[in-house]
Amino acid sequence: MTWLVPLPVVMPLLGAALTLLLVGRPRAQRWVSLTVLTATVAVAATLLVRSSVDGPLVVEVGGWVAPLGIVLVADQLAALMLVVSAAVTLCVLVYSIGQGTADGNEETPLSVYHPTYLVLTAGVCNAFLSGDLFNLYVGFEILLVASYVLLTLGSTETRIQAGTTYVVVSLLSSLIFLVAIGLVYAATGTLNLAQLVDRLDALPDDLRLVLQGMLLLAFGIKAAVFPLSAWLPDSYPTAPAPVTAVFAGLLTKVGVYAIIRTETLLFPGGRTADLLLVVAALTMVVGILGAVAQSDVKRLLSFTLISHIGYMLFGVGLSSSLGLSAAIFYVVHHITIQTTLFLAAGLVERRGGSTALDRLGGLARLSPLLAVLFFVPALNLAGIPPFSGFLGKLGLVQAGVDDGGALAWTLVAGGLLTSLLTLYAIARVWNLAFWRAPHPDMPDAGDTAHAARTGGAEQPHRERDPEASGVVLPRLMIGSTAALVVLGLALTVVAGPLFDISTDAADDLLRRTPYVEAVFPDGAP
Repeated sequence: MTWLVPLPVVMPLLGAALTLLLVGRPRAQRWVSLTVLTATVAVAATLLVRSSVDGPLVVEVGGWVAPLGIVLVADQLAALMLVVSAAVTLCVLVYSIGQGTADGNEETPLSVYHPTYLVLTAGVCNAFLSGDLFNLYVGFEILLVASYVLLTLGSTETRIQAGTTYVVVSLLSSLIFLVAIGLVYAATGTLNLAQLVDRLDALPDDLRLVLQGMLLLAFGIKAAVFPLSAWLPDSYPTAPAPVTAVFAGLLTKVGVYAIIRTETLLFPGGRTADLLLVVAALTMVVGILGAVAQSDVKRLLSFTLISHIGYMLFGVGLSSSLGLSAAIFYVVHHITIQTTLFLAAGLVERRGGSTALDRLGGLARLSPLLAVLFFVPALNLAGIPPFSGFLGKLGLVQAGVDDGGALAWTLVAGGLLTSLLTLYAIARVWNLAFWRAPHPDMPDAGDTAHAARTGGAEQPHRERDPEASGVVLPRLMIGSTAALVVLGLALTVVAGPLFDISTDAADDLLRRTPYVEAVFPDGAP
């Protein structure tokens, strides 16, 4: 089944080329994109099953034998990330098709959107599968190019300004990563991850610490960990809703994935474990304090995104099997839930005319379905039992208690505080945007307020054509958001098997030998 390994990268790239040839034929572009991403989900699921049974699957790109050539490796961690990322990108694509169909080309210019979106997907998949540091860098660069185009769709001044900030920060991160790659190659003579396992272990501790620190700095910027996260709240909220959703769900997690991969495979038990725990605590607390202070739904969610990256670093910093497996579980949970909330925020903006909390109100009455689509993932994000967010946090808390160190207990306290403040922030959004009386400037606010004053009685003379109001939510946008809400609930239902997969992936990462032996069956040269 190794021939399946490169397909999550190859299929989106071929699909991007085909959709580029189909410029001016949006219906054909949509079908190509949907077919490619559906096939990617199927391939990713197959790779997850096969890697669980047979161990890591390896392909030597171009037939060049490792370490001379680049390898793609689908172990359980990479395959799990592929499954959830492919499912999320498919749902977001359906959402964007619904938005593009309803709005025309203003928000999502279809001729540009589809090939760029598929290139972004290919970059994400390439990063997850890469068994080589330089190929990982290539994956990040593919992401950078595609994400800049998506971030600036519409070419408004705000988006161009936000996109420029995003590109400058990303280029800085890429430059640091590239310098780190050069230093790693100079010190070891290879960039193959499996071969680096032994060669980095043989280096002096101080040199290993420098290399580890540079890689952490580069990946920390991409993952938006504190204090390297100031760029994110000003960049993501300006993009169209589907772009913001896929960025929030996936792009920062690629940075987290890179941290998990390098910290466990290349620098196990390193001297930066305590630093990771400190950064995790600061990311949690500072991020959620920023969220509490926001008066815009998208910016509030952007700060919760930063805050909850801290939970993932918490598990990585503990360097234990339980901590790492809980972190992997939480990554899967957060990709799904954060994407869902940003899609719901897009629906809020469409229905209420704004995402500013002081201009919203009454959405629970105006659109009960939208209220449900926001309320369920919001509770999940806050970690309310029995949702997957609660289960992931419970695993991290248990791992912290088992560790017993002062920093671990500090992280446990910080995690509980962050969860409570997340609930407060979400409850504030619910109260202001959904529960209180509608704002006078909102569409249909007058009709809703009148209905409230008359006890909800029918007022035929006040009836309005919903289509004429311009606030009807397209079915594709509602359906794709609902699908992700169901997926988030499914994570709770299958939490046991998912934790088993996460635990197996964590054990393989900590042992390192399954990865190395899959790439070099006869031993690393």
